[in-house]
Amino acid sequence: MDEDLKKNIVKTGTSTVGIVCKDGIVMAGDRQATLGASIVGDKNTPKIYQINDYLVVSIAGNASDAQMSLRYITAQLKLKELKDKKRPSLKESASFIASMYFQLIRKPSMIPSVVGSLVGGFNKDGTTELYSIIPDGSIRDVKDYDANISSGMPYILGLLERQYKKDLTVEEGVKLAIECLKSSTQRDVFSGFGIDVITITKEGIKHVVKQKIESVYTEQKITN
Repeated sequence: MDEDLKKNIVKTGTSTVGIVCKDGIVMAGDRQATLGASIVGDKNTPKIYQINDYLVVSIAGNASDAQMSLRYITAQLKLKELKDKKRPSLKESASFIASMYFQLIRKPSMIPSVVGSLVGGFNKDGTTELYSIIPDGSIRDVKDYDANISSGMPYILGLLERQYKKDLTVEEGVKLAIECLKSSTQRDVFSGFGIDVITITKEGIKHVVKQKIESVYTEQKITN
């Protein structure tokens, strides 16, 4: 494939984060999608999606691959639930997504699928779990926090290394997730234009924060 075409495939440079709290999971993401490496393609592309009433998935990677993956995940988990006459556990759901990514990136193609995800949710007994899945299908059971393969990852993990504490409450986790996204969007050119935060507890899934970033120009005093 021509190098110029490779550089201009629509991709989602992004910031996503998942934080494990003592009473649940917090997941957050920005809203900016980039066209190639230099153009903002869209300012309102969520990166955190509720798949069903118990599962939330973040996306980072090629936009078209991510959108197709979300549709496929939603459909296949519903089919599995109908076939088995019970909803799959979080571990089963995450393992299915990991297997799908493993197969997609190894499928012969001019443009290989590249998608990484954080997968969070709650089981039937109310317990919550967070998994991190990178494009090659590797899966990790997250016990504290992760930013997956998002372009804002270095800034997010740097902040969390200093500020994350075991036994955080979900309320504290929401505040920390917002700080993570604000930090990354200040320095990562592929992230910005808004913040979405979702909480996952035994009571269910709630979209607790929706913020958009607007450019405001202010006058500065000119000094000679």
